[in-house]
Amino acid sequence: MRVVALVFTGGTISMRFDASIGGAVPALGADEIIAAARGIEHVATLRVEEWGRLPGPHMTVDRMWALRARLLALVADPAISGVVVTHGTDTIEESAYLAIRSIATDKPIVFTGAMRNSSELSWDGPANLSDSVRVAASDAARGHGALVMLNGRVFSALDVTKAHTHLLDAFESPGLGPIGVVDDGEVVFRRSLPPFGAVLTPSALATPVDIVTAYAGADARFLDVSRATARGVVVAALGRGNVPPAMAEGIARCLGDGVPVVIASRAPRGRVGTTYGYEGGGRQLANAGAIFTGARRPQQARIDLMLALGAGLTGDALRVVFDA
Repeated sequence: MRVVALVFTGGTISMRFDASIGGAVPALGADEIIAAARGIEHVATLRVEEWGRLPGPHMTVDRMWALRARLLALVADPAISGVVVTHGTDTIEESAYLAIRSIATDKPIVFTGAMRNSSELSWDGPANLSDSVRVAASDAARGHGALVMLNGRVFSALDVTKAHTHLLDAFESPGLGPIGVVDDGEVVFRRSLPPFGAVLTPSALATPVDIVTAYAGADARFLDVSRATARGVVVAALGRGNVPPAMAEGIARCLGDGVPVVIASRAPRGRVGTTYGYEGGGRQLANAGAIFTGARRPQQARIDLMLALGAGLTGDALRVVFDA
């Protein structure tokens, strides 16, 4: 039987309702969650680690990097066929994206969690955990990199995002859909992935890297703060990669001071580009030296920028990271 490492980091999957507080809080240990996933012991031999009981919003950059180090050690163990990570869904896509962009392995690393806590009748944690172990133990999952598994669907960490605040099918890969499903206990992959590009393996992430969001009438106040304090800035721009004129002035100041600026879009689907030449348009930003991310969402671009700057990349070498 395959050996699958289970790394419990917390999230809603480990929570129950606390009447004295009036909300769900971390409460369950790994053994309690595994016990609720009846029959999971017949899927694979489990190697269990209690890494933490963190709500998703408590996952910091340092904690993500420490988790990544643990995953590196686990996939290097020849006895382990795959890894499952339980994680808070609010930040699961960021930890999973960090894994797929910085860990070179054919072994599946499957992130999962829950949209309901254990006090609710619709607690989805046990089923998600069981399905994730099936995926991690599956030959079909090898070579797909880090994955996110919830609600019977398997997503690539390259393109998955939390698209709804509370429904069980909250996760999507906008415009693409899942790459696979778990159907009556069988793991079925339905589409292939493009090449991932070279993984980035710096000794540490460059921080801080900020995300500044564009909106109607936005000015450069937040950009100017980032210019003074951040290693780099990701702009969640409007539409195709455009910003209000006052923001464009702040972007130019960042670039003039040597702070890299990466342009993503706040829209969930599509690529950024240099279609528009007006003041604040994508063409003007590119001419000023901003880097365009393609289809990456802002939170993904931030991770790539932290990795690339941590690896000491600048100039054209930095741009190549976002061309992939």
